[in-house]
Amino acid sequence: MNNRRKNAIYSIVLLSLVAIVYLYRKNQAAQQLPKSNNTSQSSTDSTNAGKATTANDRTVKVTGTTMGKIVYNVTYLDEKKRDLKPGIDSVLVAFNQSLSTYIPDSEISTFNKGTEALSPTRMFERVFLSSQEIYRATDGAFDPTISPLINAWGFGFKKAEKGKIAIDSLLQYVGFDKYLKYADKKIAKSKAGIMLDFSAIAKGYAVDIVGEYLVSEGIKNYAVEIGGEVRCQGKNNAGRTWLFGVKDPQYKEKNRASAFAAIYLENKAMATSGNYENFYIKDGKKYAHTIDPKTGYPVEHSLLSASVLANDCMSADAYATAFMVMGLEKAKKVLEAQPDLEAFLIYADAEGKLQSFTTKGAQKYLAK
Repeated sequence: MNNRRKNAIYSIVLLSLVAIVYLYRKNQAAQQLPKSNNTSQSSTDSTNAGKATTANDRTVKVTGTTMGKIVYNVTYLDEKKRDLKPGIDSVLVAFNQSLSTYIPDSEISTFNKGTEALSPTRMFERVFLSSQEIYRATDGAFDPTISPLINAWGFGFKKAEKGKIAIDSLLQYVGFDKYLKYADKKIAKSKAGIMLDFSAIAKGYAVDIVGEYLVSEGIKNYAVEIGGEVRCQGKNNAGRTWLFGVKDPQYKEKNRASAFAAIYLENKAMATSGNYENFYIKDGKKYAHTIDPKTGYPVEHSLLSASVLANDCMSADAYATAFMVMGLEKAKKVLEAQPDLEAFLIYADAEGKLQSFTTKGAQKYLAK
């Protein structure tokens, strides 16, 4: 083969390689360009709303606020990557108008200020009836009529007045079954001054109705989190079960990592209640936000955190609060009587070291 033919072949090979490199780089650049989707981004949306991380990523993330300043985070899988934030916000606006004690003309505020029987909306009715059921199942440890005491201790929707707290006089306004009656689709109070505060169950219910809305839109895989309460269905885009952490109750004072454990959730809801975030110190004494409806005083026992797993977040939320009132041993007894509930309880032993109790059914959800 003469040199002229060799040079010609060499030139053809070289040009071919140049063309291949050019096409490869062009293709790579095209893949890095942002792809259009129908998930809008606003000041209340997640910065990653609707952004694809892989070619077949169906993940949509939205975030916002509800119940004042409580942040919500919703993640769902959708082939069309629809922006369902307007619908989510609409559901939460209706929720607040029914159950928020901070809205003067809400359904619950109107009931609290009045004396006439209430013909409740479906939202109010569902929360009321669930509260009644859990009140009875926990022997009154969960009691939404406790609001006068919570307000007096400075943890409620009304500011506490300065001076000594008149516990005995306030206890006469506490008692769900004692003062409230549901009959003929109406809720009536037998004594003026009785007030309802569903804050210990409402966040969980808000999670539930957002999840129900997503299902109504054809969403089969989602994770809804509002203020730490969560409900999940299906799996994430990678085909993995949703994973959430449980806080270490002493992470701030011990200056260590905040996660104590991690729990997998698939077609389950979880709510956590604890006294490590919401408290105040007065005259050297620490006052926790969990008030015992029977004594009228903040609880003092070894249980520091209660994470409850249930089929719906409303129940998980209410039972988590009840367990923080009851303490470790009484909570265990309720769990034995409630087969639909599982729990992960964190408590301090006699030496102040953290220990945990996990129901048998909850062990399979713990990340190893």
